[in-house]
Amino acid sequence: MIFVLTFVAVFGGANFYVWARLYQGLGFVFPQANIVAYIVLCTIVSMSLFAGFVPFPVVVKRILMWTGAHWMGLFAYLLAFLLIADVVLFVGWMFKLIPNSAPRMRFCTAAIAVALTLAVNGYGRYNANRIRHAEYEIKTRTEFFPDGMRIVLVSDLHLGAVNSERTLARMVNDINNISPDLVCVAGDIFNNDIDAVRNPEEAARLFKSVNAKHGVFACLGNHDGGGTFAQMLDLLAKGGVTVLKDGHAVVDGRLVLVGRLDPSPIGGAGDLRRKRAGDVLAEASDRSASGLPVVVMDHNPANIGEYDGGVELVLSGHTHRGQIFPGNLITKRMFPVHYGHFQKDGDSPHVVVTSGVGTWGMPLRIATDNEIVIITLR
Repeated sequence: MIFVLTFVAVFGGANFYVWARLYQGLGFVFPQANIVAYIVLCTIVSMSLFAGFVPFPVVVKRILMWTGAHWMGLFAYLLAFLLIADVVLFVGWMFKLIPNSAPRMRFCTAAIAVALTLAVNGYGRYNANRIRHAEYEIKTRTEFFPDGMRIVLVSDLHLGAVNSERTLARMVNDINNISPDLVCVAGDIFNNDIDAVRNPEEAARLFKSVNAKHGVFACLGNHDGGGTFAQMLDLLAKGGVTVLKDGHAVVDGRLVLVGRLDPSPIGGAGDLRRKRAGDVLAEASDRSASGLPVVVMDHNPANIGEYDGGVELVLSGHTHRGQIFPGNLITKRMFPVHYGHFQKDGDSPHVVVTSGVGTWGMPLRIATDNEIVIITLR
């Protein structure tokens, strides 16, 4: 409760500051602006971020979530640029470096902050509509891959988020051009509520059309839960995606693929609960007793400490690499590995963390990229 109250106070205060600061600039140009209408607009836009948690009709929820997603990106950079502007104004006035013409200076700095925010958001929107490819070659401790095995790793599609269904179509097209041996989807396939997906049948058809020699396998992330969890699993089943829920599968007689449940699914994942890593790996041990390498899909890289040298490779997502600057600097401090390929030492698993193929919340990518990861096992 304390966390919720603190969040509401901080978020509400920050929104009040941004909207009040914008109104100062607006009032300089339009002194007769209707303050009541402005407050109503501010409240609706600011609270639209939370529309997904309110039982509105589907159409209303989609409109509000679209509004909230775009406001999230605008708000983040407006807050930053306006704070910088006010610090500059304060220092300038204190040392008499700037004329003390408050209304005009506040208008000018607000206009600059808005222009910079629109420019940054425009670039972020453009960059979020592209998918880049990252490639890693991993030398395993076995001899099961003399000709290599090509794995495509994707995560964090967030179906139901802004532009996610177009991203799915581009993702499938790219994967089919790569023609991998195996596709691994490391969680957050959905965005909490399948009702936010405009065309579930088309999404299932696209998953079904993925061309991978040994199939498409997935684990579940923290956003793959809630009241429509059963429908999520049904869509994936129709799409030919094998979901490993703390289970495993043997792929081509050459590796054991394990898929973990996320420990904190939003809204819950039915009766499913994450098991201990040791128990899950023990269940797969009979298959790996002959020396087959074990590859684990675990959505959150905060969990990689659960795996030792008995696991060859851990595949994760979740971090989005921060998605927008300076989020990438924050995730770098938050997670043991927030992006890329990492191996602590020769006796530890290889870890690959992807920045994700889609976006959560704001449809922006700034200083990070949407990506498909291509991993070649040797």
